[in-house]
Amino acid sequence: MNKQESIYKNIHQDIIDRCMSGEQKAQFQLYKLYYKAMYNTCLRIVNDSLEAEDIMQESFLKAFEKLNFYKGEVSFGAWLKKIVINHSLDELRKRKLITDSIEDSVYEIKEDENEETTEENNWKAEEIKEQINNLPDGYRIVISLYLIEGYDHDEISEILNISSSTSRSQCARAKRKLIECLKDKLEKTN
Repeated sequence: MNKQESIYKNIHQDIIDRCMSGEQKAQFQLYKLYYKAMYNTCLRIVNDSLEAEDIMQESFLKAFEKLNFYKGEVSFGAWLKKIVINHSLDELRKRKLITDSIEDSVYEIKEDENEETTEENNWKAEEIKEQINNLPDGYRIVISLYLIEGYDHDEISEILNISSSTSRSQCARAKRKLIECLKDKLEKTN
């Protein structure tokens, strides 16, 4: 299968093709198209703006080096995001920040999706993002991958090398902790 016959039709395929031939101007164009989204993805995982910037830059370099492995089975953005997420998680592991091993808590938690109140629905997105950033790393990573990045629990289990039931239980705990933090903040402001 050649580049033109890829499964997924990229709107920026011409730029990707030029990058594959080593054109630096095209690499800069591709970088400009994706850097903000990739930076935000990285920041949600590592929770440090300078480190996120470094990891994002390294991820782009890694992507440009491995561009010939991109087969067009998913969008280029999805392929790049996977590189960014994996590199971010690798850096966290190196710093041993995921020490409260998410594998330690394997029991299943059933969540009641109907317990939402109008109070919880009125929180502003910025308040929610702020509180997500304040969650412990294990919770923050799982809830970010699930709610913000849109991965399902099977995908999260592959990314983090945990079971999908662990992903579900961590996500449920993270949601409860997030709601608790938001309620505490709301009480303090009233």
